[in-house]
Amino acid sequence: MQLVVARIGRAHGIKGEVTVEVRTDEPELRLAPGAVLATDPAATGPLTIETGRVHSGRLLLRFAGVRDRSAAEALRNTLLIAEVDPDERPDEPDEYYDHQLMDLDVVTVDGTPIGRITEISHLPSQDLFIVERPDGDEVLIPFVEEIVVEIDLDAQRAVIDPPPGLVDDRAEVASSRDARSGEAPGGPDGDA
Repeated sequence: MQLVVARIGRAHGIKGEVTVEVRTDEPELRLAPGAVLATDPAATGPLTIETGRVHSGRLLLRFAGVRDRSAAEALRNTLLIAEVDPDERPDEPDEYYDHQLMDLDVVTVDGTPIGRITEISHLPSQDLFIVERPDGDEVLIPFVEEIVVEIDLDAQRAVIDPPPGLVDDRAEVASSRDARSGEAPGGPDGDA
């Protein structure tokens, strides 16, 4: 199975190094010197990592055969793709690869079906499951321990304990509640 592990950014310096946007939790394994990576576009690769180092918080890589800034700049926006055994699991027991989570059935702790994971969005603050509901609508489920209480790969399901309003309309908006009761927001006298 092929997984995107990084995207090449701009050239760094004049000796062929490039910045990379890391898209793997295991850069020390996937982006190590000697690693041979497929590319998208395919005509750019395969690329063999010659050296890697961190500079000012960014990973810099140099590839075999890329010796100057022009050659490095020509690689900009290329995706780096690693071949991964589909049965391989991350080292940590509560970590998962995206391909393991795709198409899992999502159910609540009481067994109510919610839908199926169709995409995983990696945001700076947290990851989100994009879940397609049976009616075709989508719901976003934050992939955090408080909400996703169990991932069962053998049963192909993710069990969630959603707060009110996340997957249904149980949440009551204060302004609509106040309007029904005839009160101004903030209390009976309208002070907030």
